Amino acid sequence: MSIFRSLKHHNFRLHFTGQAISLIGTWMQRVAISWLVYRLTESAFLLGLVTFLSMIPSLVLSPFAGSFIDRHNKFRIVMVTQVGLMIQAGVLAAMVWLNYYNMIWIAVLSLAQGLINAFDTTARQSLMGDLVDNKEDLPNAIALNSSAFNAARLVGPALAGIILSSFGEDICFLINFLSFIAVICCLSMMKLKLSTPSASGADIWTDLRKGYEYLKESPDLSSLIVMLAASSLLVIPYTTLLPVFAKDVFHGDATTFSWFESAAGLGALGGAIYMAMLRPGKDLVKITVMSSIVFAVALLGLAISSSMFMALLATAATGVGLMIQNSAINTYLQTHASSEMKARTLSYYIMSYQGMLPVGSLVIGYLAHIFGVNMVVFAEGIMGILIVLVFVMHQKGNTHAYWMKILHPMRSKHVE
Repeated sequence: MSIFRSLKHHNFRLHFTGQAISLIGTWMQRVAISWLVYRLTESAFLLGLVTFLSMIPSLVLSPFAGSFIDRHNKFRIVMVTQVGLMIQAGVLAAMVWLNYYNMIWIAVLSLAQGLINAFDTTARQSLMGDLVDNKEDLPNAIALNSSAFNAARLVGPALAGIILSSFGEDICFLINFLSFIAVICCLSMMKLKLSTPSASGADIWTDLRKGYEYLKESPDLSSLIVMLAASSLLVIPYTTLLPVFAKDVFHGDATTFSWFESAAGLGALGGAIYMAMLRPGKDLVKITVMSSIVFAVALLGLAISSSMFMALLATAATGVGLMIQNSAINTYLQTHASSEMKARTLSYYIMSYQGMLPVGSLVIGYLAHIFGVNMVVFAEGIMGILIVLVFVMHQKGNTHAYWMKILHPMRSKHVE
C-alpha cells in the first residue's frame, strides 16, 4: 500500500502542493514573531501572551465556526481566510521593515491571525473529506497533510534561523506573505463538487447545542477531545518556552532557536510518516495512548537535559509523540463523526487543541517566569503522564487488563 496513495486525487494533490509551500512561510513567521517578541522584551510572559492572543479566538469561536461552516460553502470560506492571512503577514512585514516595533500592534495582528484561523482551520479540516474520491484514502490524506505541516516545521525554522541572522524578521514575514500566492492558485485550480448545505430552520445557537449534544451522546469522540484539551492546557504549551531554552538555558541566538524548532519538526515529520504508513483498521485509541506517553517522557528528558545534543534529541521525541497523538485523534474523529456533524465535531477538536493552548501558554509562560523553565517543563511531563492515566481509567474499568493489552500486544493477540 503506497504511502502517497491519496496524492492520486486531483484536488488533494493541489491542496497538498499549496499547503506544502505556504506552511514553510507560516513556520518562518512563527519563529520570527517569537524571536522578535523575546528579543524586544526578554519576557517569557509576553511571549506567552502573544501566543495566547493568536490562539484564544479558537477557544471562543471554534464551536460557532463549526456551525457556521456546516451552513455555508467550505471552499469559499477557505479562500477568504487564506486571503485574510496573506494580508496579515503583509502588514507585519511592512511594520517591521519600517522599524515600527510596537508591541500593541504586534498583539493586535496576532489576535487578527487568531480570529481568521478560527474559521480557516475548521473549514480546511472539514473540507478534507471532499478532496479525496475514495474515502478509504482519507486517513492517508490526513497523515500526508500532517507530513506537509511538519516537513514545513523542519524546513521553515531552519530557513528562518538563517534569514533572521542575515536579514531580519521583516524578510521572514514577507516570504510568508508571498507563499500564500501558491495556496490561492492551487485553490483556484480545484474541481470540487460540493453539495449545497441544507438550509436549517433552527438558529445557529440551536445548531451549536445540537453539536454539543451529539458529542455528549458519543463518549468515544468526546473522551478523546477532553484528553486533548487537558494536554493542550497543561502539556503542549512547552512549545512556547523553546526560545527561552535557546537563549537563556543554552545561551544561544536565533539560529539556536531554529535548531529547537527544526528538531521538533523532524520528530513530528517522523510521526506523520508513521501515521501515513498505517493500514486501515489500526487501533487509533491505543496509538493515542502510547504516543501521549512518549510525549510526556520526552518532556521530562528535555527538562533535565544538561547538553544541547540531549535537549535537541528530547525535543525531537516530543515532536514524535505530539504529532502521532494529534493525528490519531484527528483521524478517529474524521472517520467516526457523522457527515452532518463533522464540522461541528472538528470545531470542538480545534477548540480543545488550538483554543486551550493559548490559555496554557499564558499560564506556563507566567510560571516559567517565576519558577524557571526547567522546573515548569518537568511538571508538564508529569501532568502528561497523569492525563494518560485518567484517560485509560475512564476508557476501561479494568485498568490493569487494558495496560496489559497495550504493553504486551503480542501476548494479547496470542491469548485472543
